[in-house]
Amino acid sequence: MKFDSIIKNGTVVFPFHGEVKCEIGIKAGKIAAICDEIDANRAENVFDAKGKYVFPAAVDSHFHVGIYRPHSEDAQSESMSALVGGVGTVISYWRTGHHYLNKTGPYKEILPEVMQLSDGNFYTDYCYHIAVMTADQLDEVEWLVENAGVGSFKFYMFYKALTLSADSTKGSAYTMAENYDLGHLFELMTRVSEMAEKHKDKARISLSLHCENPELIRVFIERANKQGLTGLKAYSEGRPPLSEKLSVHEAAILADATGCPINLLHLSSRDALQAGIDVRRTYPNHDIKLETTLHHLALDHEELDRNGIGLKGKVNPPIRTKEHSEFLWEGIKRGHVDTVVSDHACCGEEHKQQGVWGSLPGFGGTSILYPVLLSEGCHKRGVSLARVAELVSANPARNFGLFPRKGCISIGADADFAIVDMNLEKPITASEALSAQDHTPFEGFMTKGWVTQTIIRGNLQFDNGKVVGEKQGTFIKRPIALHS
Repeated sequence: MKFDSIIKNGTVVFPFHGEVKCEIGIKAGKIAAICDEIDANRAENVFDAKGKYVFPAAVDSHFHVGIYRPHSEDAQSESMSALVGGVGTVISYWRTGHHYLNKTGPYKEILPEVMQLSDGNFYTDYCYHIAVMTADQLDEVEWLVENAGVGSFKFYMFYKALTLSADSTKGSAYTMAENYDLGHLFELMTRVSEMAEKHKDKARISLSLHCENPELIRVFIERANKQGLTGLKAYSEGRPPLSEKLSVHEAAILADATGCPINLLHLSSRDALQAGIDVRRTYPNHDIKLETTLHHLALDHEELDRNGIGLKGKVNPPIRTKEHSEFLWEGIKRGHVDTVVSDHACCGEEHKQQGVWGSLPGFGGTSILYPVLLSEGCHKRGVSLARVAELVSANPARNFGLFPRKGCISIGADADFAIVDMNLEKPITASEALSAQDHTPFEGFMTKGWVTQTIIRGNLQFDNGKVVGEKQGTFIKRPIALHS
């Protein structure tokens, strides 16, 4: 067989298996052969990975395209940034309400607009998680799964406080929803559970939850202000780990009552992760996945405040202290954490100037998804290369209906790879991220283990610091077994 391309001389990292010296043949964008050795003359193009490791390209399953910037522009710049981190597919959260397109209504009308704004603007492949915000949108869950290719949904538990309005017919200007509360969550879980059961032979259909309790946040913000706290410390104290812990248990109780598979997002603290571990033990037959982020693993709000980074590091849930991040790393090593994500949201420095409570939350991180995990996880803490590949590629693909097209290195899978130099060491900088964001709270963070090439469906997209491919990203309907 003749191949379009061959990856030679590298060590291939297989999730759930380990490292193997082998070579890969690529044809028509798919993996066509995995052999001890492939003659270089059998392809016109050869990627030489000598001295490097070949990982499956990451699936960054927590992303926000278009949250603070025009959707098409954000898709272009931030999917370009994803290539730097070895990401081949992004799954972006999207909702009606404030930010994004600043409108509400049926997804049958709005989602085609999102698709049009996305088409031709991604360097990576892409999908969407959808947040069902209104009562009318509850009736669209079946259509979203079976026709629109949306295999996962979202609920923001702390938005409950934002729906209060003097005029109940108008709802909140932020959520643009009537009753965005635990009752709405119960109804949403019921709809998602029905789809999960109906299509369980195809793939996993699930609901993701942002777990913070708004009533506790209100009280603790008042306390932080009375104490005169400032900076990221004030933000962490105002949205404390207790708020996460309570919401995790609330979510699990409702999920158990409805049978809804759930994903507990961006667990930031010892309390939150322990709550996730506890609810999995309490409901051993229930499908509960646990996620954390790069910044909650690697950043410390005390150090950021000391170094003058300050509100550039504002994010929800807040960045905690080293005690919490080390517990998260233990969770990774012990197998409790299922996925690690960037929670990428391009947010310029001009949006971080309105004080601790007024500045916008979020920042980019997709460009350092593999580098931070390899540096902080493998080099510093002895996490295996295969475990990293599971956390950022295989597990997200499995959890969100992309496996085995994405997230694995096997015959017939998309030829998506991140080729890594484990010995390349340099500081993180905003300029190398190739993002529209003009800052990073990781600035100067020394990192060892960088992606040198990113390949998507056999096409070289990123090569030694430069984007060399075109915007060839395609929308993938999920679960892929339902929409093949």
